[in-house]
Amino acid sequence: MNNHEQKKAHTARFLFSTALRASLVFIILCGICYPLVTTGAAQLLMPDHANGSLIKNSEGKIVGSELIGQNFTDPKYFQSRVSSIEYNGAGSGSNNYAPSNPDLMERTKATIESWKNNNPDVPVSELPIDLITNSGSGLDPHITPKSAEVQIPRISKLTGISEGELGELVDQHTDSRDLGIFGEPRVNVLKLNLALSELLK
Repeated sequence: MNNHEQKKAHTARFLFSTALRASLVFIILCGICYPLVTTGAAQLLMPDHANGSLIKNSEGKIVGSELIGQNFTDPKYFQSRVSSIEYNGAGSGSNNYAPSNPDLMERTKATIESWKNNNPDVPVSELPIDLITNSGSGLDPHITPKSAEVQIPRISKLTGISEGELGELVDQHTDSRDLGIFGEPRVNVLKLNLALSELLK
């Protein structure tokens, strides 16, 4: 092997060993150290958020997350928004139907019919749009205060709790705009229903 070939072989070995050392360093830094540091910081600074913003009932049992909507089928509880992903927190997304899509029309008609059957005291004209549509993510756990208020007559009849008391409950669980300017007032349905469960006890 002449000098030129020896230099090429030496250079190749040097480059390979350098690349290998660099890869190992970045694997350790980015694959082990960084996740450990960020996870530790999150657990230290915001443990509730880091663990999924889980909500527990009065018995200490986890009943869901304040970030993911759930389906409440019992008419004596407040109902959530329609979900295109069956309230499955493993994924998010929307079917992104056009307004003229037959599937969207059928789903909307079925939702309205269900509303008529369960809420005879509240005309369809007063039905807020968010109760018959899904959110962009399909996971939204919130409804508007108006969507909660229009359900009060039904819940009052089924539970015997006065409409005034239910109205106060909705007010107590209405979150205002973030920093006073971002977003809209909203009600977390799971938190509201947990408070309603306590009243029913």
